[in-house]
Amino acid sequence: MLEKESAFIRFHALQSTITFGVFFVLSLFFSFIPFVGWAFNLIIFLLSLITWIICMIKAYQGEMFKLPVVGDIAAKQGP
Repeated sequence: MLEKESAFIRFHALQSTITFGVFFVLSLFFSFIPFVGWAFNLIIFLLSLITWIICMIKAYQGEMFKLPVVGDIAAKQGP
C-alpha cells in the first residue's frame, strides 16, 4: 500500500494482504468450533501454504498472477 511507483508490487501486496487476511479470519472462526475446527484449520493452513508458495513463484517470475475473486479486487484498487 505504501508503494507509489510500481503497480506490480502494489497489486501483489494488496492481493496477498486480502488473501491471507481471509485465511486468518477463517482460521480464527474455526478455532472456536470444538473437535472439527482443528481439521478445518489444518486444511486452511495447507491451502494458505500452497497459495503462498505459488504466489511467491509467480511474482518472482514477473508474472501478474491473479487469484480468483481476490485478484479482481486488488486490480480494481490500482490505477
